[in-house]
Amino acid sequence: MALESASLLKVGLVLLLAAQVLPSVSACNGGFYERMINDFCLAKFRLDMAGLDPGLWCSWPPTTEIYEGLTNCTYQVALKVDCFWPNQVVDRFFMQVHRVYFHDCALTGRLLHDPPIAILAPFIAVPVLITLLMTALVVWRSKRTEGVL
Repeated sequence: MALESASLLKVGLVLLLAAQVLPSVSACNGGFYERMINDFCLAKFRLDMAGLDPGLWCSWPPTTEIYEGLTNCTYQVALKVDCFWPNQVVDRFFMQVHRVYFHDCALTGRLLHDPPIAILAPFIAVPVLITLLMTALVVWRSKRTEGVL
């Protein structure tokens, strides 16, 4: 009798847990959520990115506010349609956004550019001068043979 009531209690707890979890899991309509974020979030993101020079897409400061707006939009839509956030739909959505807008960006998220001439010049001039100096020293030393041995 005690064994039966213990197993009945376990089954009851499992059913209670399932009743709490399953409605929130199954309430999300992934297709509807995907359409909503494409219609609302992606449309606004496209407009905002169109207003930004494509040369600046890889520079984090100009795009951070736009990107945060897109992230927040997907979160707010997920709340409205009773979906978890993040989820697989959001992952695929952001992968597509990155393929279209950020595919040429460096991993650091910064726009790559040449250093200023004040930094670049010494890195070029010093090895060239050392090479010329060493060449002149070898030539001078080879012509001066007295006192070598």
